[in-house]
Amino acid sequence: MTVTNINAKLMQGNQACAEGAIYAGINFYAGYPITPSTEIAEVLSERLPQVGGKFIQMEDEIASMAAVIGASLTGAKTMTATSGPGFSLKQENLGYGMVAETPCVVVNVQRLGPSTGGPTAPAQGDMMQARWGTHGDHPVIALCPSSVQECFNLTVKAFNLAEAYRTPVLLMMDEVIGHMRERVVIPEPGDLEVVDRTKPEPGTQDYLPYQPVDSTLVPPMASFGDGYRYHVTGLLHDETGFPSNNADVMGALVERLHQKIERGLEKIIMVEEVNTEDADVVIVAYGAVARSAQKAMKLAREQGQKVGMLRLITVWPFPEEAVIKVAEKAKALIVPEMNRGQIKEVVQAAVAGKAEVHGIGNSNGDIVTPWQMLDKIGEVL
Repeated sequence: MTVTNINAKLMQGNQACAEGAIYAGINFYAGYPITPSTEIAEVLSERLPQVGGKFIQMEDEIASMAAVIGASLTGAKTMTATSGPGFSLKQENLGYGMVAETPCVVVNVQRLGPSTGGPTAPAQGDMMQARWGTHGDHPVIALCPSSVQECFNLTVKAFNLAEAYRTPVLLMMDEVIGHMRERVVIPEPGDLEVVDRTKPEPGTQDYLPYQPVDSTLVPPMASFGDGYRYHVTGLLHDETGFPSNNADVMGALVERLHQKIERGLEKIIMVEEVNTEDADVVIVAYGAVARSAQKAMKLAREQGQKVGMLRLITVWPFPEEAVIKVAEKAKALIVPEMNRGQIKEVVQAAVAGKAEVHGIGNSNGDIVTPWQMLDKIGEVL
């Protein structure tokens, strides 16, 4: 495809995310502007009315998260976007979305923290908050784009996963990716798969909103207004949706929330492997830092060092099998991050001594450079 293709545009990561949401069929957005995610709201405030959708600026992030859950229950494809402290505010209602099994997409364009932190400085410090930010024992799906094209494509994927597994899905961008501008090829309708949620068969008289009907363990989801009356709550509940204090019922629900994701791992987990077959050192990276890793790997190869890269596109559920596979061949893994080692600790636990694991952690608002990685490669080889 040439650069003159009419579908090729110069776009910012945040803009590509918004356009990806339009492609996926979003018809409701609620949010509160916060740097560095604000452009997502700006673009959708203009684009959603053009496609018959609704945009609303809420009074804060808590209300925004509640609004997207409520709209999703009416059948809308919904998204909200935020950064740093806004992500923290969404956590209570994010947990509500998890237990109520309400599809939606939550974008976090990460910035330096804690608290108000560095609003315009890049970071990857929310990776553990993505996994464990809201309370309780539940699975999480989180994707990390490394290019502006992926901001588009993975936004579509995030919507698809949310609808397929009936759960909130996180798109964990970072400030570098959100504000970067690159050429993006906008797919034609039909080029990318767009998934819609499964609804109960027409005429179903005994519909139970939390009763799985097949091996996916994902219950069909009727929209409010379809003619079905059912209960939605943040409490643990039975298949009718009404709260239960029965240990068997509560335990079975929590187990099913995990099982429906675990049964879909093959479709959910995405990684990119480059030059890992003969690598003595494999750089495990995600987000903007994976771009530095690509450069470091190229420079190291030019110097005769066998270096590969494993890029985590899906970070949660953690791609444990892929990490173990490269660890069984390599002497060492290097995990560079714009935090002090959040994913490095998970890699280390997965590897369980099969290879050395070294971290590079920047928590000062600077991206990890290829030259930092080259220095570390020199240390471990």
